[in-house]
Amino acid sequence: MATKMPAGTLSTRAAAEAFVGGVCFKLGPPALIGAELEWLTTVDDGDCPTSQSPPAHVQRPDLTILAAALGPYAPTSISPSSPARPLPNGGLVTVEPGGQLEISSSPAASVDELCGRLRADEQFLRTLLRPHSIGLVSAAADEYRPAQRLLQLPRYCAMENRFLQIGPFGKLMMCNTAATQVSVDAGVDLAEAGARWRTLDAIGPALLAAFACSPVLHGIPPGSWASQRMRTWLHLDRGRTAPPIDALDPAGAYVRWAVTAPLLCIRRDGSTDWTPPRDATFADWLAGHLDDLVDRRPDWADLDYHLTTLFPPVRATGHLEVRYIDAQPGNTWTVPIHAIAALTSGPKPLAEAAAIAAATASRWVDAARSGLADSEIRTAAVDLLRLAEAHAPTLEAAAQLSRAARRCRNGRNPIEEAAA
Repeated sequence: MATKMPAGTLSTRAAAEAFVGGVCFKLGPPALIGAELEWLTTVDDGDCPTSQSPPAHVQRPDLTILAAALGPYAPTSISPSSPARPLPNGGLVTVEPGGQLEISSSPAASVDELCGRLRADEQFLRTLLRPHSIGLVSAAADEYRPAQRLLQLPRYCAMENRFLQIGPFGKLMMCNTAATQVSVDAGVDLAEAGARWRTLDAIGPALLAAFACSPVLHGIPPGSWASQRMRTWLHLDRGRTAPPIDALDPAGAYVRWAVTAPLLCIRRDGSTDWTPPRDATFADWLAGHLDDLVDRRPDWADLDYHLTTLFPPVRATGHLEVRYIDAQPGNTWTVPIHAIAALTSGPKPLAEAAAIAAATASRWVDAARSGLADSEIRTAAVDLLRLAEAHAPTLEAAAQLSRAARRCRNGRNPIEEAAA
């Protein structure tokens, strides 16, 4: 749902922070869960083969053909006149810069309901694509192709320009990676929302390692990493990907960070050049420090849009969006969804999860590089999955989490487990 913009102009930082707090942390009893599934795409007669059987050709689909295949479900980013209808079970299709496809679910009251809807929408999407020889690739990193941006929208042009100033990782992230994202409600009040956000961030390194399955990414600088996808984020743009962790006021710290984060783009009517002044922040723009470079001050819509250009491991967008999990092989994307749902199912599992993850909470680089080979991180991953199993709402969910805990204890990533 679009954010309702306040009346009047955006004039003070205090007003901006108050607005961000309301947008990022929508309060109420936690009741709903959602997810986003991403796939790489290829021109193929079916799913793209794995590295054990390289495809004869793995070119990216033409966006015109992709729009035709999606029909009324195509997003306006590739078909401006499309009605952009939801899929039959409520999921919305979006296209990422490199041609990756994403289904964003509608909120669900239970994990079983969510997974059932997503599974049905995935099958429907595959049915739409198959006659056009477009395959969905269940992989977190593109092993075969150099990064190539297909979407030419001003947002992505500005994004690529910003990231190329930093290194090669930004374009690789934009075009050659895919994730499984899980969203849960923020909480009944700011104290609970802050605690939930902080805990989801703290358990991140261990769960990143538990589900890391992208050891190969075409065009990446040398280095052996369990999650090359997460490597791209860690080397990307720390000002927009690494919010501060404040144990006393996590929600407040997040709000202040969002307002002071670097500008990725400045929307300009009638122009395709949205590139902002280099190293400028939203706070700079608001304070008038860019008046000699930008012909206007920001309004409320600019601030709302700025929030969509921030990419922390756990993003507050009203609900809490977990972004650190690799896209999973086959249909195993259900497992991290079950894990996040169970660990946030109440104050008790949340507190126990925070305690388990305390020693590994900031070890993002170690988790992405070493994965389950790091004994401390592996132990935390196993213990978190066992805790999730204990709080799973169904026997099937518990069985999935139990198998994942055994896999992690044995040091196998999801791809190795699937091949065993």
